[in-house]
Amino acid sequence: MGTTSEPSVHFLNVEYFFRLLYELISNPGGFSLQTNLLALASQVWLVVTGLSIIVTIALLAVFINSTIRFHQTRREESAKYATEHAAHAEVERDHSRWAHVRELVERPHESDWRQAIIEADIMLDDLLSQLGYPGQSVGEKLKAVNPAKFKTLQFAWDAHKVRNEIAHSGSSFELTEHTAHRTIAMYEMVMREHGEI
Repeated sequence: MGTTSEPSVHFLNVEYFFRLLYELISNPGGFSLQTNLLALASQVWLVVTGLSIIVTIALLAVFINSTIRFHQTRREESAKYATEHAAHAEVERDHSRWAHVRELVERPHESDWRQAIIEADIMLDDLLSQLGYPGQSVGEKLKAVNPAKFKTLQFAWDAHKVRNEIAHSGSSFELTEHTAHRTIAMYEMVMREHGEI
């Protein structure tokens, strides 16, 4: 048997690869060993190269997808767990406190109205302290207020007087629903002027 000339292969031909392997094993004298090994190595190299390209593309796709998801997750977590500024956190806290005051005054019981007014007065005390007015009590702090910088000063005084009646007269002070709502409305105007609610 003479040596047959094989056409050069420029693509991955699995059938050709197995035929070379079969001929090498079944008829080692039919081809020169060097030619067979060279052709076999060429086919193995093509298979390995093809598989390497496929694996590389797959890994690259996984890497790109993972990187995109990582950055998306970081942005979401950054927005979710960002540290709040102290001023913003304080306003949010006061909003929830004020919502509680509003909830109390809307209830049908006089004891809840009294509680609402007391809570609102505590918020007024905190506000006056934040604004830097000196004094041990709300009354002392209100005396130190500059009326030019505190347009709702009279509302603060009137509301605080109702709170004092509740605190000092106790149950002998008859608190009507109208008075409770009017008092809370005055506290609300003070809080709104200073951006607390």
